[in-house]
Amino acid sequence: MRPSPIHTAARFVLAALVASALVASASAAAQSPLDRAHAHNDYAHERPLHDALDRGFGSVEVDIWLVDGALLVAHARDSVRADRTLEGLYLAPLRAHVASRGGQVHAQRPPLTLLIDIKSHADSTWAVLAPLLARYDDVFTAWRGDSMTVRPVVAVLSGKRPIATVRAARERWAALDGRLDDLTTRGRPPAAAMPLVSDDWEKVTTWRGVGAVPRAVRRRVAQAVAQAHAQGRKLRFWNTPDTPVVWQLLVECGVDLIGTDDLEGLRAFLGAAASATPGARRP
Repeated sequence: MRPSPIHTAARFVLAALVASALVASASAAAQSPLDRAHAHNDYAHERPLHDALDRGFGSVEVDIWLVDGALLVAHARDSVRADRTLEGLYLAPLRAHVASRGGQVHAQRPPLTLLIDIKSHADSTWAVLAPLLARYDDVFTAWRGDSMTVRPVVAVLSGKRPIATVRAARERWAALDGRLDDLTTRGRPPAAAMPLVSDDWEKVTTWRGVGAVPRAVRRRVAQAVAQAHAQGRKLRFWNTPDTPVVWQLLVECGVDLIGTDDLEGLRAFLGAAASATPGARRP
C-alpha cells in the first residue's frame, strides 16, 4: 500500500525536525567562538597544525597527494616533499596532542575537524588513506555500520571525494564534505555520512567585502545556512575575503566554519566578537 501524501509530508517534517535538533545540540555543545575558526591550507604556516591548535582553532585543512604510495602534504603536485607526509605533520602530532591533554584536542569543546582535501585520484588515494586513519582509531571518530564512535578528531574528505566508495564502506574513519548542490539533490548522503557542506563563495556572490553588505548577499548566505542546518549539516565557504566585514557577515548568518589564512586576525576577531556578546564565553 502506497503511503498517502499526508503521511509522506509528515515523515518529511519529522526528518527535518530531527535534523534541526541535531544541529541545535551541536551548537549547544560549542564552548568557544573558535569552534568555527578554520585554518585554510594550514600546512603553509610556519608550524603546521600547532599554529592553529595553539590559537584554539576548531578546524584545520590539509591538502594531500598520493605519490609513490605515500600521502604527501602540498597544494600543488610539483611542491610535494618526501619528508612532509600526512602522518608526520598531522596524524602523529594529533595523537601526541590528545594524549598530553587528557584525551581531548581542546578541553570541554567539540571534536576538532581535520578537513583532508584530496588532490590526487579519489579512490586510489582513499585506498591508502583509509587504513592509515584506521591505525589512529584512538584519535579519529569511527563509523561501523549504523553506529558512530566519537573521538577527539573528525576527519572529513574534501576535494576529489571517493563518495561511492566511502558510502559503501561498512567501517570507516572519515566522513564526506558536500557541496551546495547536494542540499537539493535526491539520494544525497545522510548527514552522518556528509556532516559538512562546503562551496565556493562565488557560488553565492561576487561581493568581495568592499562597502556595505548587500541585502541580497545576506539573504543568500542565510538561506544556505538554514538549508544546511535543516538537514543536520554544517556549512563552510572557501574563497571568502579575509576581512572582518566578511567574517562578521558569516558570524551573523550562522556559518559554521570560517576559513582564513590569517590565523591571528581571525582569532582576535572572534574573541572580540564574543566579548561584545553578553554571556558569551571568550576563547
